[in-house]
Amino acid sequence: MSRPTLRRLPARYAGVVMPFVLSVMMTFVVSGISTLKALGLTAEFLQTWPASWALPWLVAFPTLILVLPLVRRLVALVVAPPA
Repeated sequence: MSRPTLRRLPARYAGVVMPFVLSVMMTFVVSGISTLKALGLTAEFLQTWPASWALPWLVAFPTLILVLPLVRRLVALVVAPPA
């Protein structure tokens, strides 16, 4: 019995998928920590966190798309290329 294979996006989409995943994960963690610090571990925390995450993500994703080429150049200036 074979497992169904997961369809994968073509490699050309990596430049959008990577910042998408990164922005989701980073804003999720940071908004969760900020909301937890402000409200404590309460029922209000669970109700507030999704909205506290959504707006920062809407800003973070396009920002990452725009700044990623600059970040790559800056990293190349301070990190030696592979041998």
